[in-house]
Amino acid sequence: GPQDYLKERREVFRERRDMVVSMLNQAQGISCPTPEGAFYVYPSCEGCIGKTTSKGASIQSDEDFVTALLQEEGVAVVQGSAFGLAPYFRVSYATSTEALEEACRRIQRFCASLT
Repeated sequence: GPQDYLKERREVFRERRDMVVSMLNQAQGISCPTPEGAFYVYPSCEGCIGKTTSKGASIQSDEDFVTALLQEEGVAVVQGSAFGLAPYFRVSYATSTEALEEACRRIQRFCASLT
């Protein structure tokens, strides 16, 4: 059958992936490689380890990072240690572009607030 739909979906996911990677790489302390074929990225939060949030939470691991991110910015991501990938975290881009942009802005704000 026609493959136009798949081609369109693939392009949408590629655009979302590129936006997420770019925005996360602009966040202080985050390094996000570009994945080849998944619908999620695994950015490193190593540059945030050892810092403290504006509400006083200490970031000593990827688990601390994702917990504080959820509590302080309302962004849910999964700690990489759940997949044997500390100190990374997983962000799915299988959601709307608008939601992803907002989540990435919140991650940037959260990282910028760490001291």
